[in-house]
Amino acid sequence: MESEKAHNAQHFLDLIQKSRKGKFKVYIGMSAGVGKTFRMLQEAHTLLKNGIDVKIGYIETHHRKETHDLLEGLPVIPRRTIFYKGKQLEEMDVQAIINLRPEVVIVDELAHTNIEGSKNEKRWQDVLEIIDAGINVISAVNIQHIESLNEDVRRITNVAVQERVPDNVLRMADEVVNIDLTADDLIARLKEGKIYTPDKIPMALNNFFKPDQILQLRELALKEVASQVVRKVENEVPRNIALRQERLLACISSNDKTAKIVIRKTARLATYYNSKWYVLYIETPKESSDKIALDKQRHLINNFKLASQLGAEVIKLERKHITEGILEIANQKQITTICIGKPHLSLFKVILSTGIFNKLLHNLSASDTDLVILS
Repeated sequence: MESEKAHNAQHFLDLIQKSRKGKFKVYIGMSAGVGKTFRMLQEAHTLLKNGIDVKIGYIETHHRKETHDLLEGLPVIPRRTIFYKGKQLEEMDVQAIINLRPEVVIVDELAHTNIEGSKNEKRWQDVLEIIDAGINVISAVNIQHIESLNEDVRRITNVAVQERVPDNVLRMADEVVNIDLTADDLIARLKEGKIYTPDKIPMALNNFFKPDQILQLRELALKEVASQVVRKVENEVPRNIALRQERLLACISSNDKTAKIVIRKTARLATYYNSKWYVLYIETPKESSDKIALDKQRHLINNFKLASQLGAEVIKLERKHITEGILEIANQKQITTICIGKPHLSLFKVILSTGIFNKLLHNLSASDTDLVILS
């Protein structure tokens, strides 16, 4: 009885805290130059004309004249100055924004890494702090900065994007809007000097701004926004029929060199289904911490950290047989889909060699649990 009262009280507290938070809107695009900053500034002018207290917290025009001209007439919160390695640099002044408490603040470059010594390491952390203070935020990000798409972007562009935003930050958004352009339109803007200065255009055309790459990045952006819409519908539109609640389980091992890919792909599935998901590592007697190499331990810890950043609950079990551990967690967490790596991965080899793989398949076939083998 007491536990039920505590649960009800906590639920009501959560509702109160949620109502006190600011709203979060994100403009997303396939690349630089599609017009995210331009659109945010246009919206700021519209809000201002309608009597909304809107201010610019941080904007990056990249010296694009048509974008820079839109700053005229908009109140800008001064940036704070930081001296770093002998240079005078500027960052967004989060505390000033919170102190001024505008109804809406515009914050560009969501994936930006703050200068060393700042309160938060990343700008998206600044944004969450502002939202928690009850201020509405409009921000922007490119699709290549989404954490779970890191490997896809590397494959498409051959570029390892270092500044990334965890998927769960986008899940917190009340609204995600795609700023879309065709590849021809984007390349035309580039050649007209509307994205980069003339000296950078040839290099951009030979690298990031190739039609086939733009098309693939455009597809990623459209899929991301579509999944956000699906999630919003499932969360907010009443349904007369009960749908299966997906729960995903990603299984990794200390020897799995592609564990990051398994984790990221499972994260994408979880995002699509708007589902809870878990990452499971089963420590067998042969893989106890005193028996595996330090580099494998580091990889394991990094994979746990990545999984947590992407919104997973990490589970570590000590069991003699991996398959028994998988079945135990699948039953306990009511898992609907188990995700593992391709047969050449060490985890799958271990499963096959246990002699009770048939038990795993038998149990899964007798339930509604799917087994997904990820490439």
